[in-house]
Amino acid sequence: MCLALNRLVMELDIDLYQKGLEDKLDEIFAKSGGKGKVPKSEISYEIKSNYQMTNKILKKLEEMGLIRIEQEERNYNIIITKKGVVYIRKYNEFYISMYEDIIRDHYKYRPIPSWFKI
Repeated sequence: MCLALNRLVMELDIDLYQKGLEDKLDEIFAKSGGKGKVPKSEISYEIKSNYQMTNKILKKLEEMGLIRIEQEERNYNIIITKKGVVYIRKYNEFYISMYEDIIRDHYKYRPIPSWFKI
Protein backbone atom coordinates (compact mmCIF):
# COMPACT_ATOMS: atom_id res chain seq x y z
CA MET A 1 0.00 0.00 0.00
CA CYS A 2 2.83 2.36 0.88
CA LEU A 3 4.55 1.96 -2.49
CA ALA A 4 1.32 2.28 -4.46
CA LEU A 5 0.18 5.45 -2.67
CA ASN A 6 3.59 7.07 -2.93
CA ARG A 7 3.69 6.28 -6.66
CA LEU A 8 0.37 8.08 -7.06
CA VAL A 9 1.61 11.11 -5.10
CA MET A 10 4.70 11.25 -7.30
CA GLU A 11 2.40 11.59 -10.29
CA LEU A 12 0.89 14.73 -8.76
CA ASP A 13 4.41 16.26 -8.79
CA ILE A 14 4.11 17.83 -5.33
CA ASP A 15 6.29 17.98 -2.26
CA LEU A 16 4.46 15.65 0.09
CA TYR A 17 6.10 17.28 3.09
CA GLN A 18 5.44 20.92 2.22
CA LYS A 19 4.01 23.13 4.92
CA GLY A 20 0.24 23.61 4.77
CA LEU A 21 -0.29 20.82 2.25
CA GLU A 22 -3.73 19.87 3.56
CA ASP A 23 -4.99 23.41 2.94
CA LYS A 24 -3.61 23.34 -0.62
CA LEU A 25 -5.03 19.97 -1.69
CA ASP A 26 -8.27 21.28 -3.20
CA GLU A 27 -6.28 23.66 -5.41
CA ILE A 28 -3.70 20.99 -6.28
CA PHE A 29 -6.39 18.56 -7.40
CA ALA A 30 -8.28 21.27 -9.31
CA LYS A 31 -5.11 22.21 -11.21
CA SER A 32 -3.83 18.67 -11.73
CA GLY A 33 -5.53 18.31 -15.12
CA GLY A 34 -5.53 14.52 -14.87
CA LYS A 35 -1.87 14.36 -13.78
CA GLY A 36 -2.79 12.11 -10.91
CA LYS A 37 -3.97 9.23 -13.09
CA VAL A 38 -1.80 6.15 -13.24
CA PRO A 39 -2.65 3.05 -15.27
CA LYS A 40 -3.24 -0.03 -13.18
CA SER A 41 -0.33 -1.74 -14.95
CA GLU A 42 2.08 0.91 -13.62
CA ILE A 43 0.89 0.28 -10.07
CA SER A 44 1.46 -3.43 -10.60
CA TYR A 45 4.97 -2.70 -11.88
CA GLU A 46 5.68 -0.32 -8.99
CA ILE A 47 4.73 -2.84 -6.34
CA LYS A 48 6.28 -5.72 -8.30
CA SER A 49 3.23 -7.88 -7.96
CA ASN A 50 0.99 -10.08 -10.04
CA TYR A 51 -2.53 -9.28 -11.20
CA GLN A 52 -4.25 -10.93 -8.23
CA MET A 53 -2.16 -9.21 -5.54
CA THR A 54 -2.43 -5.85 -7.31
CA ASN A 55 -6.22 -6.20 -7.29
CA LYS A 56 -6.25 -7.02 -3.57
CA ILE A 57 -4.15 -3.98 -2.72
CA LEU A 58 -6.18 -1.65 -4.93
CA LYS A 59 -9.46 -2.99 -3.55
CA LYS A 60 -8.30 -2.33 0.01
CA LEU A 61 -7.11 1.19 -0.87
CA GLU A 62 -10.42 1.92 -2.57
CA GLU A 63 -12.41 0.59 0.41
CA MET A 64 -10.42 2.91 2.68
CA GLY A 65 -11.22 5.86 0.40
CA LEU A 66 -7.55 6.46 -0.41
CA ILE A 67 -7.90 5.95 -4.18
CA ARG A 68 -10.50 5.93 -6.93
CA ILE A 69 -10.49 3.46 -9.78
CA GLU A 70 -11.80 4.65 -13.14
CA GLN A 71 -12.45 2.40 -16.09
CA GLU A 72 -11.86 3.74 -19.60
CA GLU A 73 -12.88 1.10 -22.11
CA ARG A 74 -10.68 -1.89 -21.22
CA ASN A 75 -8.15 0.06 -19.15
CA TYR A 76 -8.20 1.05 -15.50
CA ASN A 77 -6.72 4.25 -14.09
CA ILE A 78 -5.90 4.67 -10.44
CA ILE A 79 -6.29 8.12 -8.86
CA ILE A 80 -5.25 9.10 -5.37
CA THR A 81 -7.78 11.01 -3.29
CA LYS A 82 -7.14 13.90 -0.91
CA LYS A 83 -7.65 11.44 1.91
CA GLY A 84 -4.96 9.22 0.34
CA VAL A 85 -2.45 12.08 0.19
CA VAL A 86 -3.04 12.98 3.84
CA TYR A 87 -2.87 9.31 4.85
CA ILE A 88 0.44 8.56 3.16
CA ARG A 89 2.01 11.77 4.41
CA LYS A 90 1.07 10.80 7.95
CA TYR A 91 2.16 7.17 7.75
CA ASN A 92 5.33 7.35 5.60
CA GLU A 93 7.53 7.84 8.64
CA PHE A 94 6.00 4.76 10.26
CA TYR A 95 6.31 2.63 7.09
CA ILE A 96 9.91 3.70 6.59
CA SER A 97 10.85 2.93 10.19
CA MET A 98 9.27 -0.53 9.97
CA TYR A 99 10.23 -1.53 6.42
CA GLU A 100 13.38 0.47 5.60
CA ASP A 101 15.38 -2.59 4.50
CA ILE A 102 12.55 -3.88 2.30
CA ILE A 103 12.03 -0.46 0.70
CA ARG A 104 15.76 -0.04 0.04
CA ASP A 105 15.84 -3.49 -1.54
CA HIS A 106 12.77 -2.64 -3.65
CA TYR A 107 14.62 0.36 -5.11
CA LYS A 108 17.98 -1.43 -5.40
CA TYR A 109 18.26 -0.75 -9.15
CA ARG A 110 16.47 2.59 -9.24
CA PRO A 111 17.04 5.85 -7.40
CA ILE A 112 15.35 6.09 -4.00
CA PRO A 113 12.27 8.34 -4.50
CA SER A 114 11.98 11.71 -2.80
CA TRP A 115 9.24 10.54 -0.41
CA PHE A 116 11.72 8.17 1.22
CA LYS A 117 13.17 10.54 3.81
CA ILE A 118 15.18 9.28 6.74
